[in-house]
Amino acid sequence: MKTSHLIVLSVLYLLSPYTAHAQQPAIVTGTVTDPSGRPIAGALVSARPQRGSPVTVRTQSDGSYRLELTAGNYRLRIEQSSFQPAERELRLAAGELLQWNVALRLEPLAASVTVTAEAEPIPTGQAPTEVDVVSGHYLEQSHQLWLAPVLNTLPGVAISQLGPMGGVTTLFLDGGNSNFTKVLVDGVPANEPGGALDFSNLSLENIEKVEVVHGAASALFGSDAMTGVIQIFTRRGSTSQPQLDVYADGGKFSTWHTAVQLAGRLGSFDYAAAAAGFDTQGQQPNNRFRDNTLSGNFGYQLTPAQSVRLVLRSSDSDAGEPGQTLFLPPDLHQHDALRNFSAAASWDDQAGDWHHHVSVGESYLREIYADVPLFVVRNEYNRVDLNADTTRTAGVAALTAGYQYEVENGFFNGTHARRNNQAGFLEARLAGRQRLSALAGVRAEANDSFGTRVVPRLGASFLLRRGSGPWGSTRLYSSYGLGIKEPSFLQSFSQDPCFPGNPGLRPERSQTFLAGIEQTWAGDRLQLDLNYFHNTFRDIVSFGFLPATPTCPFGTGSYFNTDKARAYGAHARFEARAARWLEFTGNYTYDNTRVLRAPNAFDPTLTPGNRLFLRPLHAGTLATQVGLRRTTWLLEAVYVGRRTDSDFLGLGMTSVPDYLIVNLATTWPLGRGLSAYARVENLLDRRYQIALGFPAQRLTCRAGLHYRWGGGR
Repeated sequence: MKTSHLIVLSVLYLLSPYTAHAQQPAIVTGTVTDPSGRPIAGALVSARPQRGSPVTVRTQSDGSYRLELTAGNYRLRIEQSSFQPAERELRLAAGELLQWNVALRLEPLAASVTVTAEAEPIPTGQAPTEVDVVSGHYLEQSHQLWLAPVLNTLPGVAISQLGPMGGVTTLFLDGGNSNFTKVLVDGVPANEPGGALDFSNLSLENIEKVEVVHGAASALFGSDAMTGVIQIFTRRGSTSQPQLDVYADGGKFSTWHTAVQLAGRLGSFDYAAAAAGFDTQGQQPNNRFRDNTLSGNFGYQLTPAQSVRLVLRSSDSDAGEPGQTLFLPPDLHQHDALRNFSAAASWDDQAGDWHHHVSVGESYLREIYADVPLFVVRNEYNRVDLNADTTRTAGVAALTAGYQYEVENGFFNGTHARRNNQAGFLEARLAGRQRLSALAGVRAEANDSFGTRVVPRLGASFLLRRGSGPWGSTRLYSSYGLGIKEPSFLQSFSQDPCFPGNPGLRPERSQTFLAGIEQTWAGDRLQLDLNYFHNTFRDIVSFGFLPATPTCPFGTGSYFNTDKARAYGAHARFEARAARWLEFTGNYTYDNTRVLRAPNAFDPTLTPGNRLFLRPLHAGTLATQVGLRRTTWLLEAVYVGRRTDSDFLGLGMTSVPDYLIVNLATTWPLGRGLSAYARVENLLDRRYQIALGFPAQRLTCRAGLHYRWGGGR
């Protein structure tokens, strides 16, 4: 053998241990769990090098994963639907062994997560009460512009709208009055203090998700949460490449709508902003409605554990109010102008087992009702909330303690009034690896109007059977709560010499109970949810007339805690995925309401024994969603049964007939980010009334174009 060959072989032999060692891969292992410690199967784990394609694996049934990587720098990312992704920068040496165990945080905007049911986000399937979630995907498919008709398709929800778009719109949940449901926009109360919310100008621009939680929730949210809570969540930016959406459409009754949305993430900063305008002439004289909406959601990740967020939203609308044109000539001068503004700044710190949250929210509501030159009524309400809470999680249990300070101001009928309220609450939760999830909460509310009241809430969810085959899982859930509502500013502080307010009013009270069963079949392709509810309402405020006096020849009167009512019934919901491209959803509500006591009833329909106003005994929705060749179709039928109502004109009419309307929405991709869309409402062109004497919108349609640019990861 030649000397040169011997030298080469000797060098190779000497270097072989190092060469073999250099080729040994680095190993990264770990376990992925949810916040309660349950393993997450199927999570995507990816390691992206500085150059080249990423290496990916999925977690096993026990949440474990294993990656083999060559030496180098990587960005390791773990992601799963319904959870916030986790990332980590790694520098790996050959043969290195590294373990990274991750507890993923729930994604608040995911459709399968509820934020409003408890003090901390939980999977909707563990909620101890009924929760309806309207996802951003559905809102995009439906091409609906307004929140009220979307809510009208949900179980337990009844809507009253005085005429077509722009008419005063109120909501009743599970038999409660229109001011018994607390409405939040990114955590900020939107109701008039102690009063209802006019939904007529609440658009869906920049909205990512809506949650409806049934049952009294005053233990967590305080006053006004008598029969439930509705929370609206605005969109958050999540993509490194900005996403721009531009919408433009028009339709019947000289209707025009335009909107622009921009969202994305730049390093630790995420942003989402939108501006939209709507204008329609309506279907009759003095029926014009216009609305302008601005929305912004901005967040910054200070550290891996700390973040801050600022959310802003403004709606400004004006609507003609022609009145009960089925009985009277249209009023050509009356109109209703609304201004809704909300802002919230928050700080969150998620350090290990502790989560600290501090937020300041402000809402402003202005109402101008005018019939020039007869009258102009201007009401303004403002409230500022300071909220602070901390949560400690220890294994399967968690405890949240919180404090709220609230300042409310009202300007009405030339009067200014103010309330300073404060509250403290505790909520204990159990949500471990076993089948049982439970909560117990209590709140002490100190209100300037009625003093201090203590309200509890209890709930539990039990997974009776696990299953993924033909006969799937079975879950039982139940909740009980007490609700309270402060009087409105008018009821407490009116300075009218003949009709003064009553500063001694007690809070209106509710007692709610709900129990249900949720069953799945065929690998979760068929789901059924059935529940029973029973709600009692006490100390309801009514207006009572008193005898005339020399200074008040037409009589006097004030407000008193006199009335009592109840509501019981059932909700049924189903979802069936017949194929990848075909899905059916539906729900039915039976809502048996009754006036039990009403000594100050001023109309025969309000007397004991009658059903409560505008709450149908029967209601239901059936929808079909079809997706073929990237084209989507949504066909929806909404039925609302006969409701108790009054013409208030002495005509003797005491109910409004039932109605059935059919709506259709479709989207057609055109390529290069452009798509065409259309929505037809009241497809069968039915004549119907939502409130007695106010004709609802006949067949109407809108069609337009949507352009989307960017949005890449």
